[in-house]
Amino acid sequence: MDKQRNSTFQFRINQHALDQFKLVCEKNGIKPSEVLRIFMDQYSNNNESFSEEKIEDEVLRKKVKKDFVFSIGEMYCGPGGIGIAAHKSEVRKGGKRYGFNHSWASDYHKETCRTYAKNIFGDEDSPDVIWNDIRKMNIKDLPDVDGFLYGFPCNDFSNVGESRGLQGEYGPLYRYGVDYIDDSNPKFIFAENVSGLSNSNEGSAFKKIISELGGAGEYGYDLTTHLYKFEEYGVPQARHRIIIVGFRKDLGLRFTVPAPTKEKITSREALSNPPIPENCSNQELTKQSPKVVERLRHIRPGENAWTADLPQHLKLNVKGAKLSMIYKRLDPDKPSYTVTGSGGGGTHMYHWDEPRALTNRERARLQTFPDDFIFVGSKESVRRQIGMAVPVKGAQIILEAILKTFAGISYESIAPSYED
Repeated sequence: MDKQRNSTFQFRINQHALDQFKLVCEKNGIKPSEVLRIFMDQYSNNNESFSEEKIEDEVLRKKVKKDFVFSIGEMYCGPGGIGIAAHKSEVRKGGKRYGFNHSWASDYHKETCRTYAKNIFGDEDSPDVIWNDIRKMNIKDLPDVDGFLYGFPCNDFSNVGESRGLQGEYGPLYRYGVDYIDDSNPKFIFAENVSGLSNSNEGSAFKKIISELGGAGEYGYDLTTHLYKFEEYGVPQARHRIIIVGFRKDLGLRFTVPAPTKEKITSREALSNPPIPENCSNQELTKQSPKVVERLRHIRPGENAWTADLPQHLKLNVKGAKLSMIYKRLDPDKPSYTVTGSGGGGTHMYHWDEPRALTNRERARLQTFPDDFIFVGSKESVRRQIGMAVPVKGAQIILEAILKTFAGISYESIAPSYED
């Protein structure tokens, strides 16, 4: 007891947690001892009597096996493909539940943020979803989390277009995620991008990003990098994405790639089983011109404007590259081709039987969003959001594998596409 009659006591705390606690206190200009005193006062005010029986009850409660819920933050969050997957993910071992709890998310597109906030936080105007250009934000203001997820912008890494890589407008934006990791040292990271990332700038961009992520933060990260073909994981769409999962090196954990489920879901199954409810949101039809309807009637399932036997007056007068997705109809007996978020006439994806473009809800089904997931914005804005998202089912398989790694649960795995 000191001269002011204040009692002192000691307790053990993980060094990293202590460092983080001191850092937060320093940022807010308050002594750690003052914060602890406030916590003690609040606890005693909420627990009026510290009887022997009450203390024993509290000790027993602490001994009960607690859930492991990892806080997560998401940069470039999109509409919530990864977010809703994290919300649905959980594993159990020895009476403990392992799951995720969302702390914050950010994106530069307003309606995308409102969609994410509505479905993940339950409030379109949630302050935990930050609508802002990452280049105008102070990364140090973002809360620390256990898990950091980000699908950094893919525009300059895509195989479609100029593929300018790190020399493009969007290519360097991955670096803001590295800055966040440097500042916050999350336990794990999950980064996603298009398959073209590995070839961008003749492979140098990919190597640079992997190197910086692996060396980020105070401890560095053991990375596992794999090209996922989501149609091999029960997603009714041929969508290929590079996903990098890393565990902080001081944790001694290593992620292994979950083996494909070998569950093949066709376009027909995805859109028809069960039928989409009549009152489902985002189910508006696109108005098709008579000429487009006529053209589609000549295109068989699986064909496009170039492979179909079209009458002369219905052929497209296009010079140069002929994208395979132009007026391409789904093959009902196969997973769909890749859902995209932009493009003019002929790029909207087309039904195998009816002469029309797919609705946004049908596109969302191909991305494995649940029917009660509501997208906010105009029809074209929603199309963009859906096309930019990560398939929910594929993301959930990977996120649950992360939880299994923390829990020490073994699962069937395969070798990663890329070695360190």
